[in-house]
Amino acid sequence: MNPTMTRLAEEEHPNKAFGWAARDSSGVLSPFKFSRRATGEKDVAFKVLYCGICHSDLHMAKNEWGMSVYPLVPGHEIVGEVTEVGSKVQKFNVGDRVGVGCVVGSCHSCDSCKNNLENYCPKSILTYGAEYHDGSITYGGYSDTMVADEHFIVRIPDNLPLDVAAPLLCAGITVYSPLRYYGLDKPGLHVGVVGLGGLGHVAVKFAKAMGAKVTVISTSPSKKKEALEHLVADSFLVSRDQDQLQGASGTLDGIIDTVSAQHPLFPLLGLLKSHGKLVLVGAPEKPLELPVFPLLQGRKVVRGSLIGGMKETQEMIDFAAKHNVKPDIEVIAMEYVNTAMERILKADVKYRFVIDIGNTVKATTS
Repeated sequence: MNPTMTRLAEEEHPNKAFGWAARDSSGVLSPFKFSRRATGEKDVAFKVLYCGICHSDLHMAKNEWGMSVYPLVPGHEIVGEVTEVGSKVQKFNVGDRVGVGCVVGSCHSCDSCKNNLENYCPKSILTYGAEYHDGSITYGGYSDTMVADEHFIVRIPDNLPLDVAAPLLCAGITVYSPLRYYGLDKPGLHVGVVGLGGLGHVAVKFAKAMGAKVTVISTSPSKKKEALEHLVADSFLVSRDQDQLQGASGTLDGIIDTVSAQHPLFPLLGLLKSHGKLVLVGAPEKPLELPVFPLLQGRKVVRGSLIGGMKETQEMIDFAAKHNVKPDIEVIAMEYVNTAMERILKADVKYRFVIDIGNTVKATTS
């Protein structure tokens, strides 16, 4: 480590920050000045350049999950450039391209942490709206600076543009992890993807990059052209068309279900081969009905998955850079964020909003 690239934690200076925050359950965001903690000996501080907008940001801004703490600065798809590193930081230097995803802390001692699954640690700390080790509340990436323990920082390869890298830190790892863990990453397998939104379109891209045959399953016939021509899926099924479903019965090795709305699982289970896997990564507000007989008839399983650990997140970013997996994004200015939230409610985005923090936050908060 070059000493000139390190500022010792003993300086104990707070990192002033500017961002946008929700003040109450209306979910409306507005300019907000605050301070991040001083850069500790194992911390990395970086200038935020881009931050993706996840649908969960909208849920949290409006306290729809009953766990929000105001003022709330959303954002867990955060990328930028390192400006300061603590005295004991080993992996990063000033100027490095880095990112932070959904988690910024864990216990480091439980079985999950020991197995590089910090995301399943019972004491994991979310990137925003959670209590950190020091008792402070975490603030997310809708702001111009970020400070995080180096363990929860990922390196962004030089050939991966930062704006498209941002959504990979949530949407990307959410679909990459189950494809890998459940063995759906083998060339020649036939994988279904339910839903063609922010998660679904990235799932199609990763599965194709892994060599799988991909079928998109959607309630919207209008998405067929997009799925087949733009995303280069191999086939398309309308989930409400019984003839199409019957024709594809028993053809899929696995399904990644990205839908967060109420929807029937029975038709999806019918598409699986024996020993097939239906993996849920969406989070419907109400419980889904699980029919048992389709599981018995073919030893099929229903599984779940939630983002990924830090080791796997770095692996995912490196894979995306190597195989040119890039989310489709719409880059916006910070002051457009409330309009973007309204458009997300209407599914009016292809497929992920990314805020140009570096060029627009200071201008709107100074």
